[in-house]
Amino acid sequence: MLKIKALPDVPRWAVLAAHAVPLVTLPSGLWRLALVAGLPVTQDAELGSMNFGESVYVVSLSVVSELLAFLTLGLVRSWGEVFPRWMPFLGGRRVNPAAATGAAFAGVAGLCAIAGWGVYASYADLGPGIPASAAQEALLVACYAPLLAWPVLVAAVAASYHRRRRAAGRRQYGAGRPTASSWV
Repeated sequence: MLKIKALPDVPRWAVLAAHAVPLVTLPSGLWRLALVAGLPVTQDAELGSMNFGESVYVVSLSVVSELLAFLTLGLVRSWGEVFPRWMPFLGGRRVNPAAATGAAFAGVAGLCAIAGWGVYASYADLGPGIPASAAQEALLVACYAPLLAWPVLVAAVAASYHRRRRAAGRRQYGAGRPTASSWV
């Protein structure tokens, strides 16, 4: 059986969801890299012949997307609770759970906005207007459809992280109402 590293108190479903995030972003990145390489993934002549700057942008978009997807793993691993020692100024310090959760949910909101725009643009036919072959269209859909799972997976993992860290904070600092002796 496959052993996936995570903290012991993280639910298995959250670990699997966190590890799925980089996998759902990979097909679209590979499609963009194929586009830059000049492979026939589209019939759009404008997209098929990109200049150097456009190629750098498309490759960078793929790399940054994948790196952002990998950040989800921090919500189920130790570096989501304590910054790694190699990080300047932050190494060894505890990660603020509210900041991590807020960043994750801000990412979810951004991903939902991008997905909404993508769905709107595809139905409103805002694309370049050059029809692709059926195979190219199927490849595009197969590579970009998994991205719809990205915000859902991140939201689920972020909610699990928030719940787990909040419960850990209660255990550490005590739960319940303040007692009379705590006011003194």
